[in-house]
Amino acid sequence: MNPLRIGVFLSPHRDNALLTANAQAAESSGFDFAAIQDHPYVPDFLDPYVLISHLAAQTRTLRFLTDVTNLPLRPAPMLAKTAASIDLLSGGRFDLGLGGGRSWPQIAGLGGPAWTPGETVNAIDEAITVLRTMWRPNSTATFPGKTYTLDGAATGPAPAHLVGIWLGASGPRMLDLLGRRADGWIAPLATPFETKPAAQDAIDAAARAAGRAPEDVRRVIQLVGSVTDSTRPADRPRSGPGSRPLRANPDQWARIIAEFVTEERFDTVNLVPELEQPEQISRFGDEVIPEARRLVADRLRAL
Repeated sequence: MNPLRIGVFLSPHRDNALLTANAQAAESSGFDFAAIQDHPYVPDFLDPYVLISHLAAQTRTLRFLTDVTNLPLRPAPMLAKTAASIDLLSGGRFDLGLGGGRSWPQIAGLGGPAWTPGETVNAIDEAITVLRTMWRPNSTATFPGKTYTLDGAATGPAPAHLVGIWLGASGPRMLDLLGRRADGWIAPLATPFETKPAAQDAIDAAARAAGRAPEDVRRVIQLVGSVTDSTRPADRPRSGPGSRPLRANPDQWARIIAEFVTEERFDTVNLVPELEQPEQISRFGDEVIPEARRLVADRLRAL
């Protein structure tokens, strides 16, 4: 199994001081990455790529992930340049979460396309090809796609590391594409917990059919909630909305994370804090993450 990674989801609101404090709290308390959403049609949201560049300059080890990039509003050839630039400037601390978009009326309001589900799958498939092609420098590329076209395009720059392409996906065609071609699955918050095991199996089957190992695809479970001092029972959610908040004490959180890793094969956890404050982020990092890592290691040794 891949090493456990734990991240925190940060909303790209306009409070620069709070955003910076949250990112620095995550770094100092042991989080591996911060995930930033991309909804350009929300007036009060900052551009996530500009924000990630800023936060990367305020941190030293914290990685960053778009969760997820709105592909309809970010053409793949230019997205390749942006992603490679951020990865270079941050010293290899960027990975690309990619999605086919939602809120189509708002996307159209910004001049974006209105893709059908089939067009969305094709666009993401082509985007993966374009991104990886443009990240191979010192060449020219031609790609006659339906959504994206390269015609003798000069490629580069190369990113500082092999940027992972992680897809937010739930439908059968997207899960098949993900298993065949992507580096990670970001399980959408909108999908119920009971649908996730079947999605895992679909990704595994697609990966094997493409000659890959299932472990080639990282798996991200996103958990909304808070760290509390409650002594009430708190169990791993097995059904119901993925966005339902989990309110649990540090020991309960650690046990729940260990169960998601060892029983449902998620190797990455993304905390979506109910309250985005440094104190809550630091508490999760200081009190939950070390115990979760210990429990995971103990359970894996016992298997």
